Amino acid sequence: MTPLITNPRFLRVAAPLLIGVLLLLVWQMLCTVLEVPAYLVPTPWLIAKTLVGDWGLLSDALLVTLKITFLAFALSVLLGVAIAFLFVQSRFIEVSLFPYAIILQVTPIVAIAPLIIIWVKEPTFALVICATIMALFPIISNTTLGLRSVNPGLLNLFKLNKASRWQTLRRLRIPSALPYFFGGLRISSGLALIGAVVAEFVAGTGGTGSGLAYQILQAGFQLNIPRLFAALFLITMTGIVLFLAMMVLSRMALAGWHESEQG
Repeated sequence: MTPLITNPRFLRVAAPLLIGVLLLLVWQMLCTVLEVPAYLVPTPWLIAKTLVGDWGLLSDALLVTLKITFLAFALSVLLGVAIAFLFVQSRFIEVSLFPYAIILQVTPIVAIAPLIIIWVKEPTFALVICATIMALFPIISNTTLGLRSVNPGLLNLFKLNKASRWQTLRRLRIPSALPYFFGGLRISSGLALIGAVVAEFVAGTGGTGSGLAYQILQAGFQLNIPRLFAALFLITMTGIVLFLAMMVLSRMALAGWHESEQG
């Protein structure tokens, strides 16, 4: 038993789970002892019951949110990588266009989402655009940084051997950029989910929508706080699963050769 307890991989999983269980127990105990009304803070047990009882409604909403999140994430990866490859071709192009990528990052999506929803007639496409804007910058920034962060000695070696720009990109810059790229994926996957939820909130206030954010709005209007917490739980779990999936993907791609995934 002792080797299992001291195993780093076991601790990496068991320690957070143990803390989570303890927090849920404390939450349940405090709500029960203090007799906190369910319309203020429901107990974890009531949230679990609501999650099971309303699963048909919440699962359909979850699928809608997942669809928007995955489409936005895929689009942000494609656009982000393409833009990063464009930036690395010329410092002039990067200096000229990178400030506009920063503008996308710092502009509050809540402020521009209503305009996008008005301009784009197809609701799902409008929500995907909002979420893509939210998730795009980490891919651009991290991939560009990775493509620029090559070993100068190796770069000189490629030049001495008269390697073409394509050969340098494929055999030196892209492998060097992979750890940065996967770091960007971890951030972007969560931002795609946040962007989808924020866009759904904006669409929901306009009377349209069917994702988890819309269910949270409806539950708030109806004072169905257990359902609100159940929908929030599904959003949180989705974010955790996305982050873990990116970690697994990074380990699969880098474990065999890069020191960041060793051990």
